[in-house]
Amino acid sequence: MNINEALQKINEFQKNTITGVLGIEITDIGSDYICGKMPVDERTIQPFGLLHGGASAVLAESLGSIAGGMQVNRETQTVVGVEINCNHLRSARGGWVFGKATPIKIGRKIHVWNIEIKNDDGKLVAVSRLTLAVIDKK
Repeated sequence: MNINEALQKINEFQKNTITGVLGIEITDIGSDYICGKMPVDERTIQPFGLLHGGASAVLAESLGSIAGGMQVNRETQTVVGVEINCNHLRSARGGWVFGKATPIKIGRKIHVWNIEIKNDDGKLVAVSRLTLAVIDKK
């Protein structure tokens, strides 16, 4: 499967989830990273017109979880979020934010991912660290 087919499959799988509701789209994948974007619009802002911190956390956890899931045997294992932190560094009022998840540690039982979220100008909006547990499917 080529990258475009993989991206299409991932985005289709996410369609009827919170990522679909918020307009999150996976834009690039590699062996040890994943990138996505999210609009800053009525779905993702708080009442004062700024990007909602919770929406940033959803983008971060979504990217890290998808990336983590790509690192395990998907027939027998899955990953679940254990902890996420998200530092909000700059506001965003419109356009898009772009996230990139890269691994800090890929272990047999625990993954830790770093996620950076930037605005249209490439300026850092938020940084997150996501810890995932690798569990057996039942």
